[in-house]
Amino acid sequence: MTIQVRFFASLREQMGGSDKQIQSDEILTVADVWAHVSDQPLPDTILYAVNMDYAEATTVVQDGDEVAFFPPVTGGG
Repeated sequence: MTIQVRFFASLREQMGGSDKQIQSDEILTVADVWAHVSDQPLPDTILYAVNMDYAEATTVVQDGDEVAFFPPVTGGG
């Protein structure tokens, strides 16, 4: 299975780039994708999207999906 992974804002610097492509037959969920690209536990403050739709850590991913990780954003007034 091939998954395109994207990182936004401060995560881009922490993860060493804005995107990665990973291949693994052991990935089932968004949390599994994080575990594959990071040696840190999945932070509670990170938001996720699968194919540009907000998702949960337990959301199942499929071959060819794009999974994005980004910190929460706040709007200005």
